[in-house]
Amino acid sequence: MKIERKPIILTTIFCISIPNVVAQNADCWGNFRGDPQLQGVSIATIPKNPQLLWSFKTNDAVKASPVVCNGIIVVGSIDGFVYGISLKGELLWKMDTENSIEAPALIINNTVYIGNLDGTLFAIELKTGNVKWTYRAENQFMGSPNYFEKGGKSVIVLGSYDYYLHGVNAKTGEGLWKYEADNFINGAPAIYDGQAVFGGCDGLLHLVDVQSGRAITKIDLATYIASSASIQDNMAYVGDYDGMFSCIDIIKREIVWQFANRDANLAFIGSPSVVKEYVYIGNRDKFVYCLNKKGGELVWKYNTGSLVDASPVVIGKRVLIANMRGDLLMLDANNGGVTWSYELGSAISGNPAVIDDYIIVGADDGRLYCFGNEN
Repeated sequence: MKIERKPIILTTIFCISIPNVVAQNADCWGNFRGDPQLQGVSIATIPKNPQLLWSFKTNDAVKASPVVCNGIIVVGSIDGFVYGISLKGELLWKMDTENSIEAPALIINNTVYIGNLDGTLFAIELKTGNVKWTYRAENQFMGSPNYFEKGGKSVIVLGSYDYYLHGVNAKTGEGLWKYEADNFINGAPAIYDGQAVFGGCDGLLHLVDVQSGRAITKIDLATYIASSASIQDNMAYVGDYDGMFSCIDIIKREIVWQFANRDANLAFIGSPSVVKEYVYIGNRDKFVYCLNKKGGELVWKYNTGSLVDASPVVIGKRVLIANMRGDLLMLDANNGGVTWSYELGSAISGNPAVIDDYIIVGADDGRLYCFGNEN
């Protein structure tokens, strides 16, 4: 399929509206990046020196980021099961999807939405693990679903390797629309002002009307985008597979600035955290970067000692990051100094979930780990 290589601006007038979504609170991390804009910022309060409280073993690697709401942690495993686990580490329920899971779940209104590698999206009751409905795409889901609600109508939005962004009725599982990209969609769509914003293997940043599934515009970034974009103040922040990190004005449809480590040119796999005047992002060159949000200038960088595929989470004045050696690190948001660390010893691909008093993260050894206060 031929790929467009020029920015495309459609003449259709798009009426911007503010979506009615469930806001993040300190006891709920229902989206793998904390909010529909995928900003990767937690409002929770956590211990200065978290201790390992427990671990829970699944039957295969845990590559997906966990989510947690109403005292229930939800995570999928390569073993094909979705697990509901209490904050004490007790199994509450598990549900067999019959294929591996790498995509993070979404929790909205006491319902879990999660896709697997055979392209099935499941809606599951949070408290019981009972399946409410399923929806089938033509290829695998690798990215998390996102959510939009307006006028009593709620839509689950997620991308697939079948080249489509899917809009699904959140209550019934009915397919509402499909938007065709030009290649695989690997990351999660960010939802911002009624738009789904996402990249893919076609090298384009797509903007799609969430209610209708119609294209708004495409912006050419020219290379494979594995990660999810973060949106703030009409700007999209996203890294690509060639090691370029871009800030894109989604109103003017233009690239504002770009940053790259020219000595390495390695991939950005994770998504950024965007807060105040800074952007934080990890790279396969082992570094975590803090960039000036306005101009893209390097503020500081820290070498974690291994590839960084997981996305950072900003918690107050600290940046929580994980790497593929199995290190969890807390960095000072102002200067990158290490304030806390813990060696799990097994690769961490997904970012942690953070709620008041708890940090929850999965690893390739098949375990889910919970950190907090021992007392």
